[in-house]
Amino acid sequence: MNAKRLTVLAVVLVVAAAVLTGGWAMFFRPVSVQVAASARDVPVEVFGLGTVEARVTSQVGFKIAGVLVDLRADVGERVPKDAVLARLDDREQRAQVARAAAAVGQAEASLQKATASVEKAKANFANASAIAERRQKLVESNVASVETAQTAKTTQDAARAELDLANSDVLVAKAAINDAKAQRQLQQASLDFHTLTAPYDAMVTARLKERGSALSAGQSVFTLIDPKTIWVLAYIDESKAGEIKVGQPATIVLRSHANQRLKGRVARIQPESDRVNEERKVEVAFDRIPAYANLGEQAEVYITTLRLSDALLVPEAAIIGLGKASGTVWTVEGGHLQQRPVTLGHRLLDGRYEIIGGVPPGAKVVVQLASGLRIGRAAKISGGPPR
Repeated sequence: MNAKRLTVLAVVLVVAAAVLTGGWAMFFRPVSVQVAASARDVPVEVFGLGTVEARVTSQVGFKIAGVLVDLRADVGERVPKDAVLARLDDREQRAQVARAAAAVGQAEASLQKATASVEKAKANFANASAIAERRQKLVESNVASVETAQTAKTTQDAARAELDLANSDVLVAKAAINDAKAQRQLQQASLDFHTLTAPYDAMVTARLKERGSALSAGQSVFTLIDPKTIWVLAYIDESKAGEIKVGQPATIVLRSHANQRLKGRVARIQPESDRVNEERKVEVAFDRIPAYANLGEQAEVYITTLRLSDALLVPEAAIIGLGKASGTVWTVEGGHLQQRPVTLGHRLLDGRYEIIGGVPPGAKVVVQLASGLRIGRAAKISGGPPR
C-alpha cells in the first residue's frame, strides 16, 4: 500500500515539474522573434492587367467601287509608306484618261487655230486701216468721192470686229484647254484611286478580301497598324490610380515570355474610367518594342509611382487591427515585448506596409506573430525578417 502511494506521489511530482517547466517556458523564458530591418530605395508600384495594342490602327480600302484584281500584301508583312497593296480593274478608267488626254490635244489645236486667226485679222485690219486713210486723203484733195471713203471706213470697222472676234476665240480656246486639263486631271485621279497604297510604314494585321471580290466604295481590304506605336493598354483599379502620372517608369511582363521583364513608361492616362469595373485605362509604352509582341496578348504592368529612400516595412499579417492607415504591432524594446499603435504609409504589392509613425526610437518591430507573445515578456531577436 505504501509502495502504491509512493508511485502516485512520484507521478504527481513529475507532472507538477512538467507543468512548472512549461509555465516557466511560457511566461519567463525569452521568446524568439524576427524583426523588421530598414529597407532602402524601395519602389512603390501599382499593378494592372492589360493587353498589347497599337495606338495607330487603320482600316484601308478603295474610295471607289470596282473588282479586286491584284493583292500584294498579306497578314504579318511589313510594308513601307506608299507601297502598292492592291489594285482594281482599271481598263475602263484608263480609256477615260486617254480620252481626256485627246481632248487636251484637241483644245490646244483649237488654240493654235484661233491664234492664227488673230494674226490674219490683225493683217486685214491693218490693210483696211491703210486703205481708209488713203481714201480720206483723196477725198480731201477732191480726187475721190465721199462714198468711196465711207466704203473704206466700213471695211476698216469690219476688219476691227473680225480682230476682236478672233481675240475672243483665243480666250475661248484657252478656257477650253484649262477645262480639258482639269478633266484629264480628274480622270487621272480616278485612275489613281484604283490603286491602294500604304499610308505609312505599316504592318498588315488582317486581309479582309481576296482577288475577284466586287467591292463597294470605302469597303475595307486590309487592317494596318503602325508597329512603332505598339504599347500596352492596362486597367488599373481606381483606388490605386490616383498616384499615376505620365512619364513614370513601368515594368511590362508579357504572358508568352513570363520570365522577361521589359522596361516602359506611362504614355497616356485616359480621362474616362470603366464605369462597370471601376478601372482607369492607362497606356504604357515600351522603351524598346520587342519583336515577339503580339496584338491582344495579355500583359502585366507594374508602374513605379515613387521610391522610398529609407522605409520600415512589415507584413500585413504582423499588423493587428489593420485599418485604412493604422494598426497595432508588437515591438521589442529593451529586450521585452510591447504593443504599439502605428501609422501606416504605402502598401507594397508583396503585402508589406510602410510604418511612418508610432515606433519609439530604438524599438524593433516584430514581423511574424507567434504564440506566447505577451506584453513585458523577454524577447530574443533571431534570424532575418521574412520577405
